[in-house]
Amino acid sequence: MALTASVKDELSRLDIKKSSVRKAEVSAMLRFAGGLHIISGRIVIEAEVDLASTARRLRAAIAEVYGHQSEIIVVSGGGLRRGSRYVVRVVRDGEALARQTGLLDGRGRPVRGLPSVVVNGSAADAEAVWRGAFLAHGSLTEPGRSSSLEVTCPGPESALALVGAARRLGIQAKAREVRGVDRVVIRDGDTIAALLTRMGAHDALMVWEERRMRKEVRATANRLANFDDANLRRSAQAAVAAGARVDRALEILGDDVPDHLKYAGELRVAHKQASLDELGRLADPPMTKDAIAGRIRRLLAMADKRAADLGIPGTEANVTPEMMDE
Repeated sequence: MALTASVKDELSRLDIKKSSVRKAEVSAMLRFAGGLHIISGRIVIEAEVDLASTARRLRAAIAEVYGHQSEIIVVSGGGLRRGSRYVVRVVRDGEALARQTGLLDGRGRPVRGLPSVVVNGSAADAEAVWRGAFLAHGSLTEPGRSSSLEVTCPGPESALALVGAARRLGIQAKAREVRGVDRVVIRDGDTIAALLTRMGAHDALMVWEERRMRKEVRATANRLANFDDANLRRSAQAAVAAGARVDRALEILGDDVPDHLKYAGELRVAHKQASLDELGRLADPPMTKDAIAGRIRRLLAMADKRAADLGIPGTEANVTPEMMDE
């Protein structure tokens, strides 16, 4: 299942008990997926979504929260639009529902953004707004350089309201107009993960994170595979120079060096061509790259301080021009 459909399927099955949260979600779904129509002098609400499970969720919420009946109409795909679409239609109580959900204000005028009771609601309401907007018109692309989570909005007012809801959740989202269509977009991978969590798409998040990690590992492997000879030579030279500095540090400190720093230094001297990752794996017990680097860094700093106190050459004295020209 595509990522977008996977997220929507999970969100459409999320069990929400709190009435205000369900109201916020329904308001957002109707705002971002729906519209008001006047048929035979009566206000009719229609909300078009792309999954049957989403349509069933909206229909159930309208009945359970507001007490109004609705119908689901299946529209078969054709032309440029693939797959069926599902329209939730409220005919009999359309005007009442429009007022209750904030599609109409107290004077019966259409509201372009989101109702103030939703905009000023709790953090859970803000999460529900995003959940409803994503179910209505959201999409999530594969993780990578061009990854994004975005929601197509019916107008700039609703886009700004959605950005505001994200801000209340501590999430940065941007509203932009693309070819005359208002969108709210999030491109940062960590921010996308945070929003999926807040919306309640935990299973889809695990899939997205797994694919994200796989792509990052592949990208790292490609970068390593594309290292040219100059990069490899510089890496080797840096390792040799580091080994020479550590050798000098052990000489300066003599028996005064702490055992754990001495052990890390001896590993560096014994394996001058090894990377920090490799040194960590060679240690007994194994250490992380940061742990081995930290010990070597403290060893060099301690030795350079001792050398300065004694007025003798420091660890850099062992690094010769010949080492860097190998």
